Amino acid sequence: MSKDPFEAPPGTDTADCASKSTCGMAGKDGSGCASCSSRSGAANPFAKQDASIADTLGHIKNILFVMSGKGGVGKSSVAVNVAAALAVGGSKVGILDVDMHGPSVPNLLGLGFGLEMDEAGERLQPAEYLPNLHVISMDSLLQDKNTAILWRGPKKTAAIRQFLSDVQWGDLDFLVIDSPPGTGDEHLTILKTIPQAMSVMVTTPQEISLADVRKALNFLQHARGRILGIVENMSGLACPHCGKDIPLFKSGGGKDLAEQYHVPFLGAIALDPVTVLAADAGTPVVLMEEDSVAKRDFLALAAAVAEACAKDAAVLLPPPDEQG
Repeated sequence: MSKDPFEAPPGTDTADCASKSTCGMAGKDGSGCASCSSRSGAANPFAKQDASIADTLGHIKNILFVMSGKGGVGKSSVAVNVAAALAVGGSKVGILDVDMHGPSVPNLLGLGFGLEMDEAGERLQPAEYLPNLHVISMDSLLQDKNTAILWRGPKKTAAIRQFLSDVQWGDLDFLVIDSPPGTGDEHLTILKTIPQAMSVMVTTPQEISLADVRKALNFLQHARGRILGIVENMSGLACPHCGKDIPLFKSGGGKDLAEQYHVPFLGAIALDPVTVLAADAGTPVVLMEEDSVAKRDFLALAAAVAEACAKDAAVLLPPPDEQG
């Protein structure tokens, strides 16, 4: 990895962002997206957008960046349920889904497509799920949810920046950002654009997941990203008949990893069959009327997240060469 983790890799060219006529994030005046305009020769083509992003972030108290080293660990489910639980608790919450190629948030919330502009016709209004819970996702902009997004890095970077600069988020207590698996363009863009973001790392207990999370933690070390803590999802199976715990994927791996890296352990979420029903119904588990193990676990996790934010408990991992 280069000394500057935000430096574009060799061979990267903003021309990859395609032409004005085909760029999906082109402006109404026919101009290209932020990445396209960077080739215009202007001293700072991003100055106006940077100011807009700074204004947006100035109205958000806490920014949670939900990450995982690999897919399939329930990261989006954690993001959605934490956001919904915080909203139910009275906080103003936004969800920003930056998984361009596999967005899950709209499906988990049962949201359709289509977004409206604000009264001035200048900024998009995020989709409303609850009066105090609003969502932006690339999936909301597609007429057909089966459409694939065929974008390279520069276009994804431009889209994420526009989700911050051109969306009317308003005053928020929490902005929860759901990311794709791994440590790619989306993650670098978020950490460069929002250095105050606090990462919430999601893992499952078994070693195959923990191994990838270690890489994600190493990424945060290089990128100087702050971490709020680690969440162990699928921490045992809650038996639907007796309610007792079945160590399907073992348990405790996430907590051990948190101790190893000296970061907070935010909590464990049991694998509960009700989460499958909730996802298919487009309703977060925490909003379901019936009690369940997963609901109690997610509510406890949201409370732990809120408490950690209130205490400003996010930590900056030491660089790899300084780690003990």
